[in-house]
Amino acid sequence: EEGKPYEGVDDIKNPYYKYGGYCSSENPHADFASMVTRFDAYVGEIMQTLKRLGLDKNTIVFFASDNGPHQEGGADPDFFNSYGPFRGIKRDMYEGGIRVPLIAWAPGKVEAGTCSDHISAFWDVMPTLADIAGGEIKGECDGISFAPTLFGGKGQKQHEYLYWEFHEQNGREALRCGDWKLIRQPIVGEAILELYDLSSDLHEDNNLAQQNPEKVKELEALMDGARTESPLFNFGR
Repeated sequence: EEGKPYEGVDDIKNPYYKYGGYCSSENPHADFASMVTRFDAYVGEIMQTLKRLGLDKNTIVFFASDNGPHQEGGADPDFFNSYGPFRGIKRDMYEGGIRVPLIAWAPGKVEAGTCSDHISAFWDVMPTLADIAGGEIKGECDGISFAPTLFGGKGQKQHEYLYWEFHEQNGREALRCGDWKLIRQPIVGEAILELYDLSSDLHEDNNLAQQNPEKVKELEALMDGARTESPLFNFGR
């Protein structure tokens, strides 16, 4: 199935340079599949180069995404089921927009085939790399090293909560504390509070905010204290 053609921004005067957003695509589904295939080949080239140079025994490879699937450029997450069991896409505060896997490869250091449900975030990567390299983080840092989990050790520290905010589309916030997830959106205007129990509602279909006012109050207090006010990232509250 080819999918609906996508009309983007094209520069017919210079086929080797394009100004603006995504270019047009006659077959978005085929283009997406081709890009995934090419990306897989590129990762393979990196892995082969590490082995050829003898660096594979002293290298840790991380593979992740910065967000969930998107719809830009004619991408069709529905067709490819890109968000799996989750709800939402890039820019959403639902799990489909912010939950992505992190794959780590280091033969002899990271046990192959293992899986961890440790709750982490990208701000944990820098302290993890510093931990592995024997460095030290100077200054303020919200991250927690996940090196103990990575190497199957003990003493893994946990986050009290994780917090996200997004400033487009009238703003939105989310906070996860254990299995509880609070979403507040839109920020501009009258905000709606959504509370989900991810242990039993991974797709975030059942808003439990009205049934659990005390939990909402608790998580909303954490949410309000999680951010540092900034004139550059101002919700206008």
